[in-house]
Amino acid sequence: MKSMFDEEKIKELFPREERIPYEFKLTQPIKQDEYLINGEMLLWKGRKRKVFSPILIKDNKGLKKKLIGYYPLLTKKEAMTALFSAVKAYDNGRGFWPCLSVIERIKYIEKFLFLIKEKKKEIILLMMWEIGKSLHESLKEFERTIDYIQNTIYALKDIEQASSRFVIEQGIIGQIRRAPLGVVLCTGPYNYPLNETFSTLIPALLMGNTVVFKPPKIGVLLHYPILKLFHEIFPPGVINTVYGEGKEILLPLMSSGLIDVLAFIGSSKTAELLKTHHPKPLRLRSILGLEAKNPAIVLPDADMELAIRECLNGSLTFNGQRCTALKIIFVHKKIVKLFIEQFTEGLGKLKIGMPWDESVVITPLPVPNKAEYLSELIKDSTVKGAKVINKSGGVLYKTLFYPAVIYPVNERMRIYHEEQFGPVVPIVPFENIEEPVKYIIKSSYGQQASIFGNNPEIIGKLVDILVNQVCRININSMCQRGPDIFPFAGRKDSGEGTLSVSDALRVFSMRTIVATKESDINRQIFKEIIKEKNSNS
Repeated sequence: MKSMFDEEKIKELFPREERIPYEFKLTQPIKQDEYLINGEMLLWKGRKRKVFSPILIKDNKGLKKKLIGYYPLLTKKEAMTALFSAVKAYDNGRGFWPCLSVIERIKYIEKFLFLIKEKKKEIILLMMWEIGKSLHESLKEFERTIDYIQNTIYALKDIEQASSRFVIEQGIIGQIRRAPLGVVLCTGPYNYPLNETFSTLIPALLMGNTVVFKPPKIGVLLHYPILKLFHEIFPPGVINTVYGEGKEILLPLMSSGLIDVLAFIGSSKTAELLKTHHPKPLRLRSILGLEAKNPAIVLPDADMELAIRECLNGSLTFNGQRCTALKIIFVHKKIVKLFIEQFTEGLGKLKIGMPWDESVVITPLPVPNKAEYLSELIKDSTVKGAKVINKSGGVLYKTLFYPAVIYPVNERMRIYHEEQFGPVVPIVPFENIEEPVKYIIKSSYGQQASIFGNNPEIIGKLVDILVNQVCRININSMCQRGPDIFPFAGRKDSGEGTLSVSDALRVFSMRTIVATKESDINRQIFKEIIKEKNSNS
């Protein structure tokens, strides 16, 4: 039987400096004094933010925070300079970058793709130290990002090939192409700071837009090696970076009215604030990835072993810090006792520790006071009739939090409604299938749902209901984003716009058409333009 954890045992999981494997040591803080505007790496001499790792270090005096670096805290002045640089580089669509042919822009991205692979170890190490992501998950995020960029290039080549054909209809000759939108404000989330950032940044660039890029508040330092690549590869003004407080940086950018596209992954509250500050909302296009409260519905005939495995991975991978995580599990009363027994047994086998520990699943939480927030949710639930039903559930020390399973959860509890974004698993018993269906219909969120069962008739009826409530229904599998050729989107407050390797290229561009009446002279004009390469479009 696995030993129970108490606060002292959780505390003991933090390492001494000398016990950290050599290949995972971060010996010197990352001293980022630079930021990129208009193709120049500028030196910042103002205020900086210290970055402390969620991994605490043990010495003879106890545990202490480890300083892993710092980055610039820019002001409104620098933010606006970055914006004007992007506006100038776009130049109402007449700048060097938007006027390049698709093939030429692809060459820049391919060079970037080649060089970023050389930064793999450095980026992964910083990801582990800065956001506490396990070695396995960090490797997976990096490799997936590489695949995403490569597949996006392939998708654009396909789109370009299809667009090169002329269409003749009702005596009109037309060529339909895709054109950039303008200046993009791009921000990413802390939980997937590399992958989700590049899932918007790369297609935005490929389609000819210029970018103002703000890394997430947590997960800044791992972008520092990439900053140098931006400087080395891209023309002046195409990518500009800003760092600092959102209110200080982002609100002035939006209030300027010069942002054409908001590519934001984070909270709906922040997204709404940003959008309302834009003075020309009809001109603003938004691509948003926001909160989700993805439910699992476990039917009485579900394959128990499969459902347990998928629900464990779905709710607790990277501490449940995924927008696609299973955030609430509805289990039929006929099987709920067995489900809980097997779920808590499986949870007890999950390893908790440091990111470099082999097979670790539960690691330190990077968001300040996150463990305390999760404890508040647990307390609220227990006061209102639920219990923590797994051994050691909710035990914590500083940034390490042992997963808690709460049962039975009902609508009076905060955990029923709030996106916990952490290792707390609420289980709701149900008897009538209308109970989870009503929950999904009333929910503010509409990203995904999972159904576990074996009856085609029941599953089919559920699909017909849920397809109008969420954007992806997973049958006998956990919620997830991939594969990246599939559309990724959200209904209600969970998102705006659709992302995939091809959809992203479309949302960062618009269809335009060059047309003429069919005649010999007009045909000749089209042929000459193509033959002499008078146009890049």
